[in-house]
Amino acid sequence: MSTFDPDALECLAAIVEEGGFERAAQRLSITQSAVSQRLRALEAQIGTVLIVRSRPLKPTSAGQLLLKHTKQLRLLRADLERDLKELAPSSTGGAREEERVSIAINADSIATWSLPAVNDLARQGLPLEIITDDQDFTHEWLREGQVLGCVTTLKQALRGCKVVPLGAMSYIAVAQADYAKKKCPNGLSQHNFREVPFVAFNRKDDMQSEFVSKAFGLKRVTLNQLFVPSSEGQVRAILAGWGASVLPELLVRGLLAQGQLVNIAPSFALPIQLYWHCWNLESEVLDHLTAALTGAAGQALTTT
Repeated sequence: MSTFDPDALECLAAIVEEGGFERAAQRLSITQSAVSQRLRALEAQIGTVLIVRSRPLKPTSAGQLLLKHTKQLRLLRADLERDLKELAPSSTGGAREEERVSIAINADSIATWSLPAVNDLARQGLPLEIITDDQDFTHEWLREGQVLGCVTTLKQALRGCKVVPLGAMSYIAVAQADYAKKKCPNGLSQHNFREVPFVAFNRKDDMQSEFVSKAFGLKRVTLNQLFVPSSEGQVRAILAGWGASVLPELLVRGLLAQGQLVNIAPSFALPIQLYWHCWNLESEVLDHLTAALTGAAGQALTTT
């Protein structure tokens, strides 16, 4: 089996993660020419192209495999750092920028239960990078080898990975109190939902239409939507009277209790089952991440 230059592997990862050669060079503190040379040397060793020169840059299938291998090496180094700190706390310095441990978590989980779960690991110096995406798409980051774990709605384990059920997050339809009185005084219904703008996370987010479809037994739903790519931003938008939104009950519980928001479809809630996927590797860092996330989810989410 070939031995790959760790610097060349980190160079490949930097190009993908930073989205270009110039920013990769800045992160690695080398010239852009050196970045290109390392990539060419790695491609010559593999015998195939590793990066698609598109906008944005994307790894090829071979590039994805090497990217996953690089992430695994980072995880091994993180395990070593952790063990060395326990044996000799003063023997190691901070982790290098390129040795980040990356996981993908959906925005609603970040806004509610997941960040407190990893507080201790972050305070202990784990070089954590959290990537956010819609819960139906976070697994693509894992499939492409760009993260070592993800919180997703996908139930089936990916190849080489293990999956742990986390529980269900309950979603409800809410609006600002005065806005609801004006637009839907008797609540949201199959007759008036088209008159209410819905604030969604982004164009990949089908939560709003899925909620309306299942709440009223409709096969096809077309909504008037606005987009705010932040869970907290969606809350601020509806508080400002932009429209309604389907959000985690965990996120808006306090505002409902204060009367600033109201549940405009109180007879229906949409449970979304979440799962933690991670590489099936022996790693203390990975085990600690898994235990932290599953423990926090067990307290915050519901079982179905």
